[in-house]
Amino acid sequence: MTNPANELTVAVLGPGGVGGLLAALLSRAGHRVICLSGEETAATLRTDGVRVRSTRFGDFTARVETATELREPVDACLVTVKHTALDPALRRVPAATPGDGLLVPFLNGVEHPAALRARYRPDRVAPAVVRVESTRVAPGVIEHTSPFAEIDLTGTGVPRARLDALAEALGAAGPATRVQDDETATLWAKMSFLAPFALLTTRYGLPLGDVRARHRDELTALVEETAAISRACGGPSDPAQALARYDAFPPTMKSSMQRDAEAGRPLELDAIGGALLRAAERHGVPAPVTDRVVGELRLVHPFA
Repeated sequence: MTNPANELTVAVLGPGGVGGLLAALLSRAGHRVICLSGEETAATLRTDGVRVRSTRFGDFTARVETATELREPVDACLVTVKHTALDPALRRVPAATPGDGLLVPFLNGVEHPAALRARYRPDRVAPAVVRVESTRVAPGVIEHTSPFAEIDLTGTGVPRARLDALAEALGAAGPATRVQDDETATLWAKMSFLAPFALLTTRYGLPLGDVRARHRDELTALVEETAAISRACGGPSDPAQALARYDAFPPTMKSSMQRDAEAGRPLELDAIGGALLRAAERHGVPAPVTDRVVGELRLVHPFA
């Protein structure tokens, strides 16, 4: 990174559940953090900072800078909005402004890296996968409820030293962070787990435990279809392991897509289910159950 004192300047686009938590942790660790948001959220953050309630990292308030648009180069810009808000949010990050800094999308799905590389420096787009339960309960107020926070950082063509430096900063701030060599495998590993979970919990409006018990055959079929699509795309394929992970999770667990549906918010259906079907079509992989469930969700949810 550019700062000789190992203090980074990090922009966070969308200081919500994930972005707010990372912004607060990085600020507490001594890094300069600029949160990019609308004026109302920015005003709250300027006055009150980011307030975190976490059993893992403690309860604390972190001071951050705010802006409605990135106006200077940074070491990294973390993109932590949802797919449904990505296009308008990116207007806050003009293509040339990050300079030599990394653009780090924490987004669901597998198609966003190509879209971001068409807009920003391709060799500075470094996709990340995060495993955490963290929610913005009010502007600037973050509840981190999971006992873990883990990040996999990757990036085809991104200099390894840049990835290692950011991973070191994130890891020292709190989340266990690893650099992964294979971007495709990293993104598809998450997609293979996320897609069946998100699609079925949202389709039936049920937590994971009820889906496991009442729609087991459908869950198994979705897991197997997703694994086959992942394998065709060069990703991992282990349906038995995926099912075992579902069985180990708390029965009350809900997907973020399900929570969005319950709140009447737009769904990331195209970024998850749509991307899965497009990959299946490209590679000639049959996915009849996925196709049916995605179609049903599009009919049922007006914001899908």
